[in-house]
Amino acid sequence: MNAFIIELENKPGSLAQVAEALGERGINITAISGVTAGTAGALGVLTNDESGTREVLKSAGIKVREIGLVSVSLENKPGALGQVARKLADAGVNIELLLGTGMSGSNVTVALGVDNVEAAQRAIGQAASVQA
Repeated sequence: MNAFIIELENKPGSLAQVAEALGERGINITAISGVTAGTAGALGVLTNDESGTREVLKSAGIKVREIGLVSVSLENKPGALGQVARKLADAGVNIELLLGTGMSGSNVTVALGVDNVEAAQRAIGQAASVQA
């Protein structure tokens, strides 16, 4: 499974354009994260229809790129994310996106958009699974 990293202008209506375009096609956003800095913004998005999302964003002229995901279940305690992030950093894996995707018991599940899925899986071992 891939996530979409969408580049936007930091201005009113940028998020609306993306969300409306996906909604009009019947595509559901299942996880989202966003941030702005200066005049730019970015969204990290998971949807229920990758190919439809790709098509909608391309046809709308929205600047987007896809990234592979690794899912990890983290204990809900201080330092859990830091331990995983350190393992990935030590393996030379860059985390480009982090999306909270749910809870299971007391654990937090996150999807990590990384530049090398296979290396990420090796680095964090059994805690990781590829989103399919």
